[in-house]
Amino acid sequence: NPGQAIGWVTQVGPNWIELETSSPATVLHNGDGLCYYDLQKELVGVAINRAEPASAGRVGHWRVFPKDPMESFKDLRRGTEINRNRDMDWVRLLEKKSSERRIGVWARFQDTSDGFELQLTDEDGHQGSARLQHPHEPARDAQRNEASLREHLGKFGATLFEPIDVSVGLSQPWFVPASVLNPLRRDAIEALESARAAAYRRPERGQPVQPPVNYPEDTLTYLANVFNDQARAFYARHGVKVIAAAYESHEEEGEVSLMITKHCVRFSMSLCPKQAKGVTGVQGTVRAEPLTLINGKEKLTLRFDCKPCEMHVVGKIKRSVLNQAKAEPLTFYRTRPEAKPLH
Repeated sequence: NPGQAIGWVTQVGPNWIELETSSPATVLHNGDGLCYYDLQKELVGVAINRAEPASAGRVGHWRVFPKDPMESFKDLRRGTEINRNRDMDWVRLLEKKSSERRIGVWARFQDTSDGFELQLTDEDGHQGSARLQHPHEPARDAQRNEASLREHLGKFGATLFEPIDVSVGLSQPWFVPASVLNPLRRDAIEALESARAAAYRRPERGQPVQPPVNYPEDTLTYLANVFNDQARAFYARHGVKVIAAAYESHEEEGEVSLMITKHCVRFSMSLCPKQAKGVTGVQGTVRAEPLTLINGKEKLTLRFDCKPCEMHVVGKIKRSVLNQAKAEPLTFYRTRPEAKPLH
């Protein structure tokens, strides 16, 4: 991936490279990845160990110190266009948590005649509560005790909920240990989740658009893989006029594309016309002529469509397969025939 062009080389030093960025707003960071094309149009990577402004008064001029020795950067010279394919600032941004869907909850903690109760109400109005029996013990420090209660009651952890507000409505400051608050909070959360599940209503199934939307094409080849009546009826309903049967129907007896791949044999063998583009003495001499793929006695033709950068493996169905697929007469019986004995 060549990345995005950011500028060009202005000077090459013994262990550094000076760059001028095309935009003054471009900032280079330690760990960024740069690259450029050498004279043979091969992509060469430059990993930045340290990046710093070249001078205080020149905006957009940077001096970078690569991790690798300068001798490894072939054809790097003044005027070479530089791309950036790794921006550490962007990478760090992606590593952060982007968005977490949480449901806001109001929590109210209060005392009962024989213990305590925690009530939870979410943004959608669902409620869940939990009670426990526990003796009422006066707290020694009322202010510190209330802060501790709010802290423990507001810990919703990895659940779907987050606290909007935690209110403490005790008749007087009672001491409640964390070993009691934690299971009370978990029980209240389970009750709220159960209430939400019970109130959930599945959305109604969407109705198909009438009249049906037309398919982008009105003719389908065997590549559409239409193999049964339901598939054919679907495309016909959406305006397709000519529908060819799937290849498995054995109706394509001539040579057709059996496989279309992005993997290109010509590119792997350095015989791609795009690779020769711009190379003196080679450009125009390499053409995407067909090749033959031989596997035992079987031969397949490789054709190359360079505009979408695709390779077609072309062949035709074997005669033995066609013979097996010939129609055979069916015999109908008025009653089930007797099974033949097994020998």
